Amino acid sequence: MTYTFWDFLQLIGALGIFIYGMKVFSDGLQKVAGNKLRAILKGMTSTRFRGILTGFTTTTITQSSSTTTVMVVSFVNAGLITFLESTGVVMGANIGTTVTAWMISIFGFKMQITPLAMMLIGVFFPFIFFGREKLQNLAEAMIGFGILFIGLDFIKNGVPNIQDNPEMFMFLDSFTEFGFASILIFVVVGTLLTLVTQSSSAASAITLVMLFEGWIDFPIAAAMVLGENIGTTVTANIAAVVGNVYAKRAARFHFVFNIFGVFWMLLMIDPFLMGIDNAMGYFMADYTSVLGANIDQVGRANATLAVSLFHTVFNVLNVLLLVGFVPYIVKFIEKYQKEEKDTQHRLQYISSGMMSSPELSMSQAHKEIELFAKLIEKIHFSFQGLLFNKQNRQDRFLKKIEKREQITDNIELEIAEYLTKISSYNLTEKATRRIRGMHSMINDLERVADIYYQMSKTFERMQNEGSKLPDDAMKKLGQLLDLVHDSIRNVRENLDKDGNEIDLDNSMEIEDAIDDCRDELMEFHYAQLEKKIYSNEVGFIFLDYLNRLEKIGDHLFNVNEALAGVKVKSAYKTVMEERG
Repeated sequence: MTYTFWDFLQLIGALGIFIYGMKVFSDGLQKVAGNKLRAILKGMTSTRFRGILTGFTTTTITQSSSTTTVMVVSFVNAGLITFLESTGVVMGANIGTTVTAWMISIFGFKMQITPLAMMLIGVFFPFIFFGREKLQNLAEAMIGFGILFIGLDFIKNGVPNIQDNPEMFMFLDSFTEFGFASILIFVVVGTLLTLVTQSSSAASAITLVMLFEGWIDFPIAAAMVLGENIGTTVTANIAAVVGNVYAKRAARFHFVFNIFGVFWMLLMIDPFLMGIDNAMGYFMADYTSVLGANIDQVGRANATLAVSLFHTVFNVLNVLLLVGFVPYIVKFIEKYQKEEKDTQHRLQYISSGMMSSPELSMSQAHKEIELFAKLIEKIHFSFQGLLFNKQNRQDRFLKKIEKREQITDNIELEIAEYLTKISSYNLTEKATRRIRGMHSMINDLERVADIYYQMSKTFERMQNEGSKLPDDAMKKLGQLLDLVHDSIRNVRENLDKDGNEIDLDNSMEIEDAIDDCRDELMEFHYAQLEKKIYSNEVGFIFLDYLNRLEKIGDHLFNVNEALAGVKVKSAYKTVMEERG
């Protein structure tokens, strides 16, 4: 036996290079696509067949059906599409994942790709350091593409030669002589291989190499491909265990859809494989049948193409057969996976159990910030109710403000943790700036909630002491509260817009109006003190309200600046002062 433990370690290293190359290739393509990837997914809601095309396109870009499924879950979770509409994309992702097998079969076994891969890396490597951001992302993708095929070549060279080491693979032969039972055994092997590698694409590559090296024959390779279709759904279901009900439903649909496909394929596996063999013979002049066990190296290269064809035809037929039954599958899953009250998280759109691509994850976080601003408006109304409603309802408003302020603490923490997870990706400069802006927004919004809570405690202390502000002072305070509410509404409107559409002029006008009103009310305050209309103690409380409300206006304007991605307040004030 000539195959040593060190040879085995080199094989594991080669597999690592292949998987790393696939990750770099995928990350680079996603960054190149950027907003376009999001636009592709948003365009899937019109028809189910369009959704299938969307899933195919997105999986081709990301080189990962799991990534596409997670993106779909994000959109369902965010309320952008329904669970029913998402099913088309999941089905299309199954077809899209077969593209990797075709790339490996054509470039990895039918031609010498390593010299071209090295040249590709040589051409694009300088752009990593000297190109613009988009060119750097494209260079990253192309370098990943090159590493992927270098890794594949290392795998081919690293696997033991079956003729030199026949005793190593006797166990494979012992499992291939049970007819249909052998097919079932290798379906399980394919499933386990996908679970171990955590990638159906990597499992497909290993299967193709095993076939090319003669370890397994064509029917066994086809069985492993069926198992890999199951394995990729098991991975998604494990990830969905800590996800919300929408994540679980999408994962369950993927599992049911693929299991049913494998079931009907197993019933007709022999005639189907014969059909694939005949189709390859019809389209390829130099093709010889690959259904036999003893085939030469050229035949084994053709066999890898036949497996790729089998993988694609199977997934396309499975989609065509089941696409009409999707509503019934959805009803079954919804009945089985019922709505559950999420007691662990207060957030509606962020599923902390399943991470999306950076672009979609940021969209989810943005929608949570929209809800955060809505909660701030509710706190504002509660504070107004505390000041201006009847005394018998004031305890209720105090409790509402305290409870909602505690919720804002949790929201800030959970969104911040989610943004930190997104930051672990290799982000573009623009995405990094956007995440920093979101951190700033949630910090400012949480500070607004704190200030309202502090003012409510001031009011409660004042009430317990039996003192209150005069009607004129309360009326003036109401004017400032109305302006602050205008600022909250402005923030909510800007959160509904894209960053490029935000006009800070209106925001600045409201901020100036709040400052002017505060200055006017301070003059009113000093006049009230001079006329001895209220005491210094009451006056200090009135002044405290003014300063805190003005501070709320500052925090709200900071949110608008973070949304627009600019810092204009100081420059704006300087210009206004110069204008006189």
